Amino acid sequence: MAVAYAALRSIFCKQLLFYLLVLILLCDACPKISLQVPSHLHAETVIGKVNVEACLKSASVILSSDPAFRILEDGSIYTTHDLLLSSESKSFSILLSDSQYQEQKEMEVVLSTREKKSPKKRHAKQSAPKRSKRRWAPIPCSLMENSLGPFPQHIQQIQSDAAQNYTIFYSISGPGVDKEPFNLFYIEKDTGDIYCTRSIDREQYDQFMVYGYATTADGYAPDYPLLLLFKVEDDNDNAPYFENKVTVFSVPENCRTGTSVAQVTAIDNDEPGTLHTRLKFKILQQIPDQPKHFSIHPDTGVITTTTPLLDREMCDTYKLVMEVRDMGGQPFGLFTTGTITISLEDENDNSPYFTETSYTTEIEENRIDVEILRMKVTDQDLPNTPHSKAVYTILKGNENGSFKITTDPNTNEGVLCVVKPLNYEVSRQVVLQIGVLNEAQFSKAANSQTPTMCTTTVTVNVKDRDEGPECQPPVKIIQSKDGLPAGQELLGYKALDPETRNSEGLRYQKLGDEGNWFEINEQTGNLKTVKVLDRESKFVKNNQYNVSVVATDAVGRSCTGTLVVLIEDTNDHPPQIDKEVTICQHEKDYAVLEPVDPDGPDNGPPFQFLLDNSATKLWTLEPQDGKRAILRQKQHMNYNYYSVPIQIQDRHGTSAKHVLSVRVCDCTAPSECRMSVRDVKPANVILGKWAIVAMALGSALLLCILFTCFCITVKRTVKKKCFPEDVAQQNLIVSNTEGPGEEVMEANIRIPTQTSNICDTSMSVGTLGGQGVKTQQSFEMVKGGGHNTLEFSKGTGQGVADAGRYAYTDWQSFTQPRLGEKVYLCAQDEEHKHSEDYVRSYNYEGKGSMASSVGCCSDRQDEEGLEFLDHLEPKFRTLAKTCIKK
Repeated sequence: MAVAYAALRSIFCKQLLFYLLVLILLCDACPKISLQVPSHLHAETVIGKVNVEACLKSASVILSSDPAFRILEDGSIYTTHDLLLSSESKSFSILLSDSQYQEQKEMEVVLSTREKKSPKKRHAKQSAPKRSKRRWAPIPCSLMENSLGPFPQHIQQIQSDAAQNYTIFYSISGPGVDKEPFNLFYIEKDTGDIYCTRSIDREQYDQFMVYGYATTADGYAPDYPLLLLFKVEDDNDNAPYFENKVTVFSVPENCRTGTSVAQVTAIDNDEPGTLHTRLKFKILQQIPDQPKHFSIHPDTGVITTTTPLLDREMCDTYKLVMEVRDMGGQPFGLFTTGTITISLEDENDNSPYFTETSYTTEIEENRIDVEILRMKVTDQDLPNTPHSKAVYTILKGNENGSFKITTDPNTNEGVLCVVKPLNYEVSRQVVLQIGVLNEAQFSKAANSQTPTMCTTTVTVNVKDRDEGPECQPPVKIIQSKDGLPAGQELLGYKALDPETRNSEGLRYQKLGDEGNWFEINEQTGNLKTVKVLDRESKFVKNNQYNVSVVATDAVGRSCTGTLVVLIEDTNDHPPQIDKEVTICQHEKDYAVLEPVDPDGPDNGPPFQFLLDNSATKLWTLEPQDGKRAILRQKQHMNYNYYSVPIQIQDRHGTSAKHVLSVRVCDCTAPSECRMSVRDVKPANVILGKWAIVAMALGSALLLCILFTCFCITVKRTVKKKCFPEDVAQQNLIVSNTEGPGEEVMEANIRIPTQTSNICDTSMSVGTLGGQGVKTQQSFEMVKGGGHNTLEFSKGTGQGVADAGRYAYTDWQSFTQPRLGEKVYLCAQDEEHKHSEDYVRSYNYEGKGSMASSVGCCSDRQDEEGLEFLDHLEPKFRTLAKTCIKK
């Protein structure tokens, strides 16, 4: 018996050692945690918090070895019931386990009760205390949010090392004591115990920084102030709420499965990063509830579709009742519900269709711009959108373009109109096929085919009516030859009566005949020429001559047609050329000849150029490309006019002789040549005997005419003269007296109102070679700032010897009245002031220059006769360029 008992005991000891070894290998001990707590602990009271992740990061199971305590996932230690600690300390273990990696750890927690010290007094005889470094520091203290008490509630105790030698008094200050919120904490000055007087809201104050002080009775502080941190532990007292202000979302119908619709978010005011703010979303209800089309991600709040069967035409709006719950969605977590609305966006997944399969209508012939039918369609898509607006198309039966269909924007109906006249005699019935689509493209719905075009048939019956003649075709073409003489008959325009299909009873008239080349037969409509047809006429365009004809029936109804006479070209015109040719020797020694043939291209170039034998000594003619030729001088020729006879013929031999007037000029461009007749040097021409006789007879006749005119002029000489006859003698007078003038009181030489007739000024002016035509010109004589006008007559007929000088009678007619005025005034004025202001005459000093006189004595007040400066000959250009550079 003793042996058996010893054997069993040995086996038990071995098994115990084995289990201990396994426990040591599989369970690593964590650091021991010490907490100071009151001796009396109430139920559901937080006594502390441990860092679970520091011991085991992925703990899936957290258990307490003592059923009097409960540990949460975040490490908070709660009491399960009221507990009274009889001894100074109590310990228990927290078991941590990771089921995934089969790992376990143990954490030991030691609870110690707080003790009160008996106060000690500091005696005066004792030496002065010496400030020493604090060797203690209380562990961070935490307060439970919304604690139920009882209050005051003990939360911490501070003690100073100096209390071993001296009597120490404790005090605190900071937020919660002497700052907002006031009187939340207080301390027992003898023991250092700190108490809380009321519950705290963590969302308002999450922690308190309080300073503790240790002083002696006489106010001496043996230690530095101690910073105390009171952290408020969060209580799950705030339910989450939805953040979205917009509660209406939209999604296209027929969208794919998994299409994101919206994302809802929520806010929880509890402490972030804790289980109190770990939110979960859930759809409680869908209205309508069947079938289920939406789901929500529990963590992100993203709403997605679960089926592709969303059909707006079946249901256009869905409502979802949402819930958000904290504590990771656990049943004891706080929650809030809300409602969101999801609207389905329309897609063009329904094609429009006609309300009737076929239509019938009628219209009278020859009517246009008439509405004949309206067609209605039905579309289940959203009204007044491109998905439902109809677009009508005529598919068949409108090959002639007689019909047009449009959409009424107000009713969405198809409006069928006639835009070209219908002919009963041609077609009594028209069958149209009409289709309808939408403005937007069709989209394919899930589990269905793509919509197609809907079609219908429209039968249009044409009604007969009595109508006028028809001009078909509107334009008729006939041919004629160029140069057709007058009196020839051509086939005219024929119109038809649509009822009888013939031309009987119709009368024809011309509406347009620009050249008046034809006359028309009223009965048959045939044309008859009244002039020769000319293709090269200005009325012919592109070989065509148009005649407009109107056909009228017995009632007066009419139609209009156009008869186009196509004129065939004949070679009836030789090539033509400009006979004025200029060669500028400064640029080139030749001229380019470009003839033009009025006939058509078939009767035109290439041209042949032939030079007359009389001009071959001085000129050469070089053909170029069949359209042009170069006339070149063989040697350097004088500036003069030359006659060059040439002959030009077209491709069929029709030719003409032309005498070119070639001007050889000193210029760089033909437009700059200013060669006049007086610059032309006489050519070596041998006159015949008849030319000499003609010139002699002409000279004799001219002398007779001049002699007759001279005799007539001598008979009409002036009988009485006011100035001596030597006024016009060819002598120069001294006129260089340039002394200062005398002061004149009367500034202007005015024409008197009354003047005695001292001299008869009526006389005629003779001109060389006959009686001249008088023209009046005004010249101003300036004195004293005023102006008097001298009007004189200048001959403009033949034989004017000097255009820049006045005749004797001109001066007499100007000066005689004024001298009479001076004499009269001198007789009336005793001081003879008027005698100091008189007109001084100058003797005739010879023939003037072509540019007239220059200087202040000129009789012209404006710059006349200077136009020649704008037309300088090329020989003056070098001088002009030199002057401009200087």
